[in-house]
Amino acid sequence: MPEGIEVRHRKGCPATRNGRCRCHPTYRAGVWSQAERRKIYASFPTADAAKSWRIDALQARRSGTLRTPDPTTVREAARRWIELAQSGQVRDRSGRPYKPSTLRSYRGKLDGYVLPELGDLRLDEVRRRDVQDLVDRLLADGRKSSTVRNTLDPLRALYRWAIRRELVATNPTSDLDIPMERKGSIDIVTAPVARTLIDALPTFERATWATAFYAGLRRGELQAMRVRSIDLGASEIRVERSWDQEQGVIEPKSDTSVRTVPLLAVLRDYLDEHLLSTGRTGDDLAFGRTASDPFVPTTLAARTRKAWDVVDDHEREAAEREGRRPVLLPRPTLHPARHTFASTLIAAGENPKAVQEFMGHSSITVTFDEYGHLFPGNREQARTRMDAYLSAELEGTTAGQ
Repeated sequence: MPEGIEVRHRKGCPATRNGRCRCHPTYRAGVWSQAERRKIYASFPTADAAKSWRIDALQARRSGTLRTPDPTTVREAARRWIELAQSGQVRDRSGRPYKPSTLRSYRGKLDGYVLPELGDLRLDEVRRRDVQDLVDRLLADGRKSSTVRNTLDPLRALYRWAIRRELVATNPTSDLDIPMERKGSIDIVTAPVARTLIDALPTFERATWATAFYAGLRRGELQAMRVRSIDLGASEIRVERSWDQEQGVIEPKSDTSVRTVPLLAVLRDYLDEHLLSTGRTGDDLAFGRTASDPFVPTTLAARTRKAWDVVDDHEREAAEREGRRPVLLPRPTLHPARHTFASTLIAAGENPKAVQEFMGHSSITVTFDEYGHLFPGNREQARTRMDAYLSAELEGTTAGQ
């Protein structure tokens, strides 16, 4: 056995011979803690797991973070973490309370995938190989790398919290082997197609979709939008709050989600007509099914599909008469409709920082990850500009000599 690890056999095991258990031995690793003036032990089902823990524990001892193992299981810790996050005592990495929808998603991932595999292990007992085994099984089941990463998000958050509170010494969710996958291109509805889609809808629905296409608001932001946040005089829309399906009105997604968006002329026409026909003002919900009740996304989607299906049916009939292939409408949902606004900003020459601000992205990295391929310029143009710049600089240096 490696140093600091011993094999332990169960007393009375029917398969024991000469004092050695031949069926289920355990492996106990120990490390002396100078801070606690005692030896800290942990038991594992395999020698490799015990060896891995001892390596981590020795490293933790050098950094001064070695502590007596906490008997709390991953399941118990996850339940406590969710409760603290719901109360606002635990916050996300930006220091903001977790959105209710995020915590619902986290609970689903924990209950569906993480806890059935790791829930009964002690929080400090989970090793990187345990999490990697979970990753490998999810990938083998055909799940995408991005899906696997999202599945592990609540476990990562749990261990970040546990590390800071010295409940564990090491983080088993770090340095996992998850293949990178190529980011697929996003489907963008052009402004002319967006107009066709909007005009095919019932009059009452048009302003909602026009604001998604031409102002880039998220679904929750559309649900919570009040009339007073639409400033027709200044041609601006103030995004100040969002809507959660269970919690109701909530703070927007992040600090950068609170923003002011330019009100484009094409959108003004739809909003003017909508506000005039509904008679809504002040704190009334701009797009709610009533002045105080937000629209129901599934109901909106059903009416939208029905209207677009009618347009497609007419197009099929016309194409059949004319002997051509029908051109059918795309089927965007409210969130992808934001891409139209972003692509319009970029095509109009707005700089990346302005696109980030108007879209409410948390960082410029998010903007480039999502829309970087739309910004003008390529390698050849960059090379030409750099050559011209350096040529002028070097000629100036030569002339000065």
